[in-house]
Amino acid sequence: MKLKFYGAAGEVTGSNHILEGDGVSIMIDCGFFQGVKVCDDKNNEPFPYNPATIDALFVTHAHLDHVGRIPKLMNEGFKGKIYSTPPTREIAKLMLEDTLRVIAREAKADGHEPLYHEDAVQKAFDHWEAIPYDKEIVFKDDLRVKFRDAGHILGSAMVEMDHNGKRLIFSGDLGASSVLMPDSALLSNVDYLVMEAVYGDRLHEDLAERANNFRKVIEETIARGGALVIPAFSIERTQDLLFELNEMIENNLIPEIPVFVDSPLAIRVTKVFSGSKDYFNKEIQDTIKGGDDIFKFPKLRFTERSQDSIAIKDVPNPKIIIAGSGMSNGGRVLHHERNYLPDPKSTLLLVGYQAVGTMGRMLQEGIKSVRIFDEDVPVRAKVATIQGYSAHKDMNALLEFVTEMQDSLKKVFVVHAELGAGLFFAQRVRDYLGVDTRVPKSGDVVEIDF
Repeated sequence: MKLKFYGAAGEVTGSNHILEGDGVSIMIDCGFFQGVKVCDDKNNEPFPYNPATIDALFVTHAHLDHVGRIPKLMNEGFKGKIYSTPPTREIAKLMLEDTLRVIAREAKADGHEPLYHEDAVQKAFDHWEAIPYDKEIVFKDDLRVKFRDAGHILGSAMVEMDHNGKRLIFSGDLGASSVLMPDSALLSNVDYLVMEAVYGDRLHEDLAERANNFRKVIEETIARGGALVIPAFSIERTQDLLFELNEMIENNLIPEIPVFVDSPLAIRVTKVFSGSKDYFNKEIQDTIKGGDDIFKFPKLRFTERSQDSIAIKDVPNPKIIIAGSGMSNGGRVLHHERNYLPDPKSTLLLVGYQAVGTMGRMLQEGIKSVRIFDEDVPVRAKVATIQGYSAHKDMNALLEFVTEMQDSLKKVFVVHAELGAGLFFAQRVRDYLGVDTRVPKSGDVVEIDF
């Protein structure tokens, strides 16, 4: 059979892989390429294959770089079934509906038609079936496919395929040790592994260290009398932050100050989290059973309406503002950055991956002035980064993940990584485990004995 790599190959975003052969064609993910814009210009290019020939699409999780081009796939002829876990389907619907507004705005600015419209999103969900972890879907020639828990975000999954006595895994994104999610499922007897390595050349703080660092940033910002602005992804990152703020306030580790979740999408996603408690790790489930509402504490305000968002600037400092988008490439956080980046008393806290070319990445690298809404904004606020909030495994955890299956592995394909990180991690796997490992480029086709 053939493995075909059409996205997230030599780069982080644009997840799109195909397994083809023996009369079946299975796609894994169909996500946005992302950079300066939510919907990069590359997304407008035709697919390098005929979508009508794909039998089924398995979606690992609901981040846009894994689901963003699915409606485009429908427009270009895909007629098969789409499969994901129930939370992924629910969150992906929120994400894609929210994205319609964003891509329409970006298309208007660029002078072209939006990538797709509401009808294509609806069509995708008419084809979309939710299946639980570990339920097998059987295709012709006895190709068996099921989801395994990836521990990345709510409902995230690895795709496990069995055929001719061999096993192939598409990792999707692999979760770090989350305060909310269980760790990635343990796998065995794996012959081929297509795996992410976003942080294949870096280490994260552990959970205790990241919580201490978060508290320190809060305390320092309060002491200066500033605002703490956190560009945060709507899925997982916002909920992790709310949980930790809840813990700090309940244990009197920080004073009660106003905390705003200023993202309509994050607010809706938090409601999905609240209704999906069975997907949390055991410790969190026990906490909830004990009566603790983990996403609720004094002075927490969810500002869904735009007038409530605008009014945040009138609330005296100190305060905490959690707003999208996570890479500062759109969303309400831009308004808060325009208000508070010039203020030396305030802090901008980056808690997630910042893609090359995004304003978040430029701020992380120390730029002294940014352009927001056609206005030059000086950066006088403190810019801090906490890597431990990444929902991705770091380089040591990734190596441990591969080590669990090294005795059976024939080949590893490293995807979802900037080229340098991917090459570094591939060399580590070769050096430490002696497993044949390569970093495919976009468009590469590899034959495997499967």
